[in-house]
Amino acid sequence: MSSYRPAPRFAALGPDFATPVAPADFPEARPVWWNERWASEVGLSLAPEQREAHFHRFEPLPDNQAEPVAIKYHGHQFRVYNPEIGDGRGFLFGQLRDGADRLLDLGTKGSGQTPFSRSGDGRLTLKGAVREILAAEMLEALGVYTSKIFSVFETGEALHRGDEPSPTRSAVMTRLQHSHVRFGVFQRHAYHEQAELIGQLVEYAAENLLPEAREADGDKAAALMAATAKRSADLVGQWMAAGFVHGVLNTDNLVVTGESFDYGPWRFLPHFEPGFTAAYFDQTGLYAYARQPESVFWALQQLAGALTLVGDREAIIAALSTYPDHYRSALIEAFHRRLGLEPLGSDDDAAFVTGLLDFMKETEAPWEGLFFDWFCGDAARADSGARAPIYRDDGFEPIRAQIKARAPVRPERLKHGYFNMADPVHLTIEQVEGLWAPIAEQDDWSAFEATLEGIAQARAAYDLGDGRVGFLPDTDG
Repeated sequence: MSSYRPAPRFAALGPDFATPVAPADFPEARPVWWNERWASEVGLSLAPEQREAHFHRFEPLPDNQAEPVAIKYHGHQFRVYNPEIGDGRGFLFGQLRDGADRLLDLGTKGSGQTPFSRSGDGRLTLKGAVREILAAEMLEALGVYTSKIFSVFETGEALHRGDEPSPTRSAVMTRLQHSHVRFGVFQRHAYHEQAELIGQLVEYAAENLLPEAREADGDKAAALMAATAKRSADLVGQWMAAGFVHGVLNTDNLVVTGESFDYGPWRFLPHFEPGFTAAYFDQTGLYAYARQPESVFWALQQLAGALTLVGDREAIIAALSTYPDHYRSALIEAFHRRLGLEPLGSDDDAAFVTGLLDFMKETEAPWEGLFFDWFCGDAARADSGARAPIYRDDGFEPIRAQIKARAPVRPERLKHGYFNMADPVHLTIEQVEGLWAPIAEQDDWSAFEATLEGIAQARAAYDLGDGRVGFLPDTDG
């Protein structure tokens, strides 16, 4: 267990970057979720009454931030610039360091109104919190660099929403992640032509969040751009291999550390469908599955534009331009990692991924099922399982040959009991709705808890992370 190491840093930047706020006074405190795994990692294994004090009433953690702060930012929302946003139903509650000496944030969602709430009530539905837990846990199991849902309390308020039956139950959530410095924080100061503030933010990010930028020679803004471009490319590759559709890739939903967070209308692919969307309001498919790489690149261009106010323009453009190559490499690595196979290190690797996706599109093979069946290239297991008829298709023969040509990575993982199951855990929309229905109707959490246990088994079986807080980018930090 790690020791608790408070390290408030962001609030010290001052009122240009965040404004103090007060948490809502909720009528009830019903514990829903406590992430003891990561609480232990950061030295916050607390008794129930302490959990309620710090993560429901939001009393300050010892020697940490004196009060919550709502971070100021702007952003492009579906590529329309919006200068009227900021932390509207959340705040930065505290910061601390883990056992690897990395700075981590504790941020909230549904913790009450702030000056940026506009017409919103600053609350989170219980269903929204349940979906956040499921997304973060599943993505971690599948090797995605993700935030962690640290705690959830049901709060006893009745909320009215236009996109789900109302009134509905309410909750307050705290997430643990490496940064809440969104692209939109830089955009806000660029909008106001405050180059000095952008420079302060670059220094903060390089010093505290991006060791590769801190240690780079030359222009700090360009170094930040290079680090964020690579990390973002890695993240998108991981999303694509997980079959994950974030749903809302606005510039205020992307952070400089390249970490996945803010799980609103997310979905996992049932099968390969390039145009699959997660948000019902994404009527043009802007953030569809196959458009995610381009969407993140577009967002990075907006970050680059803001950084040119303080850095060398040509160096920043050069750093931005590394994204496509980084993404191609990240995609190949992520798909091989999900299959538990060693890449060949040749052009055959890209052809293998393309061929696999073509086959999956043509046959509508279950996304999660195929990766489960062929983990570490175990043909005997795949050919005797429930989806074996799919693999007898003539079109699969080239894929089978490519799998056979690659060495398995740590094949001893197949000894885990998870691989004796007929079907893997999955979170298609039908499954998620099926988990929520008994909670809403009978306050029955058994299916939800069983699914989380299954996801924990998948995480242990695949063992795709590095044993620390999330699946990290390749860095010495």
